[in-house]
Amino acid sequence: MAGTRFSIEVQPRIPERLRRLPELANDLFYSWDRSVRGLFFRLDRELWEKCGHNPKVFLRRVAQQRLDEAAEDRVFLEDYNRTLSDYDTYHQETQRTGINQYIDPDKDLIAYFCAEFGLHESLPIYSGGLGILAGDHCKAASDLGIPFVGVGMLYRQGYFTQTIDGHGNQIARYTPAHFEDLAIRPATLDGNQEIHVFVDLPGRRVMLKVWEAKAGHITLYLLDSDLPENQEADRAITYQLYGGDLTTRIQQEIVLGIGGVRALRALGLSPTVWHINEGHAAFMVLERCRELVKREQMDFASALELVAANTVFTTHTPVPAGHDIFDHGLIRSYFEGFVQELGIPMDEFLGLGASPTTQGGFNQTALALHGSRFHNGVSRIHGGVASRMEGYIWPQIPHRENPIGYVTNGVHVPTFLARDWANLYDMRFGREWRNELLNDTYWERVDEIPSHTFWSLRQTLKADLLENVRQRVTLQNRRNGVSDAHIERMTRFLNPHETDVLVIGFARRFATYKRATLLFSDPERLARIISEAGKPVVFMFAGKAHPNDIPGQKLIQVIHEFSRRPEFIGHIIMIEGYDMALARKLVTGVDVWLNNPEYPLEASGTSGQKAGINGVINLSVLDGWWGEGYNGENGWAITPHGPQYDPAYRDQEEGAELLDILEHQVIPLYFDRNAHGYSDGWVRMSKASIKSILPQFNSQRMVMDYIRGFYGPAAAHARTLAANDNSGARALATWKHKVWKAWPQVSLRLASESPQQIAAGATVDLRVAARLDGLNASDVKVECVVGTEDEHGEFLPADRFEFSPAGTNKDGETLFSLSLAPPLPGLQFYKLRMYPYHPMLAHPFELGCMLWL
Repeated sequence: MAGTRFSIEVQPRIPERLRRLPELANDLFYSWDRSVRGLFFRLDRELWEKCGHNPKVFLRRVAQQRLDEAAEDRVFLEDYNRTLSDYDTYHQETQRTGINQYIDPDKDLIAYFCAEFGLHESLPIYSGGLGILAGDHCKAASDLGIPFVGVGMLYRQGYFTQTIDGHGNQIARYTPAHFEDLAIRPATLDGNQEIHVFVDLPGRRVMLKVWEAKAGHITLYLLDSDLPENQEADRAITYQLYGGDLTTRIQQEIVLGIGGVRALRALGLSPTVWHINEGHAAFMVLERCRELVKREQMDFASALELVAANTVFTTHTPVPAGHDIFDHGLIRSYFEGFVQELGIPMDEFLGLGASPTTQGGFNQTALALHGSRFHNGVSRIHGGVASRMEGYIWPQIPHRENPIGYVTNGVHVPTFLARDWANLYDMRFGREWRNELLNDTYWERVDEIPSHTFWSLRQTLKADLLENVRQRVTLQNRRNGVSDAHIERMTRFLNPHETDVLVIGFARRFATYKRATLLFSDPERLARIISEAGKPVVFMFAGKAHPNDIPGQKLIQVIHEFSRRPEFIGHIIMIEGYDMALARKLVTGVDVWLNNPEYPLEASGTSGQKAGINGVINLSVLDGWWGEGYNGENGWAITPHGPQYDPAYRDQEEGAELLDILEHQVIPLYFDRNAHGYSDGWVRMSKASIKSILPQFNSQRMVMDYIRGFYGPAAAHARTLAANDNSGARALATWKHKVWKAWPQVSLRLASESPQQIAAGATVDLRVAARLDGLNASDVKVECVVGTEDEHGEFLPADRFEFSPAGTNKDGETLFSLSLAPPLPGLQFYKLRMYPYHPMLAHPFELGCMLWL
């Protein structure tokens, strides 16, 4: 029809009885509280879906009649008032018991910087795992009641919306967000003046507007450059998440790191702990150093010590290509004036971002590590990978002992636990289960749930998923011109009334190392395995590939092509439009969660945790979190083959093992039914999944690990260095300079005989002599490390013993002695080493200096 189409939105008046609905719509608490979301859903289910689960848009478009009816509906009002009561109680709660010994709620504040935050699909400023993890971190911080703010960017275009055409091509569509639709508001001083800050780019200043989003107890501050005061190119800096080229990327990271610090200062906030979540925000370190150089008249080295003291850096990237690296020319262009303010030469500045594999490049991970004293990977395996990858920061330290630790990621239970489970736990355990998320023993009571009840609930969740996916697949294929008969064949196992089908899910970012197509390593065998009569099996795939990742997009095409083959039609489903809403359906509704990354490239992988807390059973390569989570009873493990193996051989072996597990364990167990129509063994393993995963891999445990091991120690360390006009930071910087200057000349030698056998109970008198080149005996520690050997002849440390200073000899060497009582029986080994020591070091090996005999 010709002509212009105009739009008009008829907005209702909120009845007095429902006057607090807008308050609920403007607090991202709704992103993890199903009762709040349920109010909007009950008012108009169809509109709720059309509005993308966005409460603010919903309240502008819901019919006046529907609101008026709800205001007179006693049942709705009871739910509304009960939800408000829970909401108010939540906001009146104070910090959880036990946190005060680490964090002082009246003095401390944690500032958490991240390039993306994934709290809910209605706030599209995230792309994937990093953002969802950041969102879960914020939610857990709110639940625990710790003083916490998040700092990020407000993008007009978040990550893209995905469709898949009839040939399996991914189509990326970007939809600009309207800020009036989001649960945000301009940050102001005293409720009046909007807060603007500035960052300097070559030849110009860029103004940034600060927005705030309330999320329970915490606040998220978001930076926006799309202002009329800025040049057109600068308005686009915060336009698109991970958009543009390296120039756009460095501008975004200047906005996040430098602009983020300035925003907090403008808000009158003084964080005592600064958390850099991935290297995008590393420039934050430089801005805080600049402040100290200017305000406190500190030299740069002392300023860096004080800044690093309360800075935590989390790396999520197990592959070198995943780190942001900027050309030196680009860095010089953007930081020439900044470096002058720091009072250091450009070469010294560039050294902060130096790494051996990026000659001529400035590595943001290196900057973050130099600018922090507390560092971690995101699983035990990844902590080891990161300590090797970033070991160049501490070149003489064995990677197992360098300062990189780990905190295994966890997921936010209220967000990802299905409502059905929450209702069942309320009924059987009472509401107190919400306060027992960290209590392993408590969750043993899952065994008390009758098996038939447990199975029935799992089937109900599956039915919801099957209905949702059937609708999605039908819509997707009708748009692509597929016939109704063909769609019927594709969806024949997606009947919500016939849930006796084994559903296996694979949903995540389509990067090549995640190996989405490993399942098809032997298509003929796979077809035979899933074609047994009476035992239907469906594999559901979902996920996005980065628009510039052509190999990742090719994986989507490959799966699409397999799904069209006669032997796989209906058994292989490629679902478009992966987002948080679809993810919640998948992790609650499938029977098995499949994950088969290349070892050791899965940093953590939290989707399996989300599935596991819902009774879904994991089938995964022993990488990331599953290396800790698998206990032999709660799922299945694929033996990993490390990078030392030929990739083709690795894929062949692991693909074959995957099919073995499916054929001989997964499918037989699921269809091994008792007289009541369910599988006892399956229920047992599903219960084991919940019992082992829920209390160990939730985000409250994760944040508590940060509080105990990182936030608390970082705040305390900074207070120590800042005492007496920052005298500790100045002294430590001076001492480090002295050590680094002397260390190349320092040497160590054995000054005593080393016996090869002694009697049980006897001791060995060890003596070493050191040339310290001006250092004192108190500037170093000398240790004896005792251990054993593994089957490959590698030394395995078991214990260590410290030498004592024993004067000097006639040659001017400093002597150290130890009377060693060997701690192990039989054959053992020991090694001797010396390293710098100062009582104000955050980590004993942070200088990276160590000599071994």
